[in-house]
Parts: sequence; C-alpha cells; structure tokens
Amino acid sequence: MLTERTLVIVDAANVVGSVPDGWWRDRRGAAERLRDSLVPFAAAGLPGHPGPVELVLVVEGAARGIGSVPEVRVESASGSGDDLIVELTGAQRERACVVVTADRELRRRVEAYGAQCVGPRAVRPLPPSRSD
Repeated sequence: MLTERTLVIVDAANVVGSVPDGWWRDRRGAAERLRDSLVPFAAAGLPGHPGPVELVLVVEGAARGIGSVPEVRVESASGSGDDLIVELTGAQRERACVVVTADRELRRRVEAYGAQCVGPRAVRPLPPSRSD
C-alpha cells in the first residue's frame, strides 16, 4: 500500500513551451513563473491525484539554477531534462508518480517505470482566446 504523497514531476521545458506567450524571450523568467504557478497544486493536487502532493520541477538550459520554493523543489538537469525526469521516476518505484509532459517519448520512458502521465493543461490551462 502506498502511503507517501504522490510525487508529481513537471517537465518545465515542455510545459512552458505549451503556451506561446513569449517565453522564448526569457526562458529563466518563464520557468520561475511556472514554478510559482505550481504552488497551489502542492496542497490541491491534480485532477485524479488529490493533494497534498510532492512537486518537483525539472529545468534545463537557460532555466538551470532557479531556486526552489517551499512547495516546489526545483531540480536542474546538467544535461537532458528528460533523462533527469526518467532518473527521478525510476527512483520512485514504491510510490505513486505522475509526470506532467506532452512529450511522447518521455511518456513512454517514464510509463515503463509505472508512472502515470498528464498533459501540460493539468497545471497550465491555455489562456483565453482573444477575439479581434
């Protein structure tokens, strides 16, 4: 029986890139905004995965080195963020793990370790459309 909080690992690059809001002009800032927007999910959980949950945001590239906040631990990948996500998932075989990504290959890799996957909209809804 699993008694620990569900581990939710967020693929920062994939989730940030899911909304064309100019994130490419400031990748580090976009990752920090994502980290901060994840805070409420620590207590509330995700659809189908009630809280509290343990949140880990995996960053890479220009976003490396952003700090953690009490509700969201940030892990900086020295190389591929996907490889670090797979490593973190593989280390959690005795506990429920959810990976937030739309990357099909990453989903395949983490599901091999028993992780469940949800898309970026679970933590980052699309902005309202504008009618011109």
